[in-house]
Amino acid sequence: MTRKQLLTLIATIVGSGVVVLDGTVVNLALPRIGADLHAGFAALQWIADGYLLTLSALILLGGSLGDIFGQRRIYFTGLIGFGAASLLCGLSPNAEVLIGLRLLQGVFGALLVPSGLAIINTNFPPEMRGVAIGRWTAFSAIVTAAGPFLGGYLVDIGSWRWIFFINVPLVALTLICA
Repeated sequence: MTRKQLLTLIATIVGSGVVVLDGTVVNLALPRIGADLHAGFAALQWIADGYLLTLSALILLGGSLGDIFGQRRIYFTGLIGFGAASLLCGLSPNAEVLIGLRLLQGVFGALLVPSGLAIINTNFPPEMRGVAIGRWTAFSAIVTAAGPFLGGYLVDIGSWRWIFFINVPLVALTLICA
């Protein structure tokens, strides 16, 4: 594996990882978010599920936009937008703003994930592609399993806002690798 391929793989793993991570870390923080923002059950459901709704509803569109405008451009748009939305989620003054920003996070995540896989597809020859996608998948599974632990830890040692702020340095790392 060349240096460029290694950095590409790291960038796509971490970039997609923040999208997966955000789907799991929020659940343990919901009681604290509810108490801090005076959010009821319905608002908490939207905070958790609104993200997954826009992510899953738009992921095919994200892949198509990558085909039309270029995978790299859409990947960077998704990455920068996701990082900005994450930062703003952590600064949310109320539940309504947080819900809107979580929906926006899902939109940018839907741009990020399919473009990441397409970038792997174009940067690895066919004989290495399976290994690269396998590593991407394995790390995505690890992040999915670790998300609740990380979310609980961040909420315990600090604030629920940290579950969103943690995305910012991860996005910055991805931008450097990409």
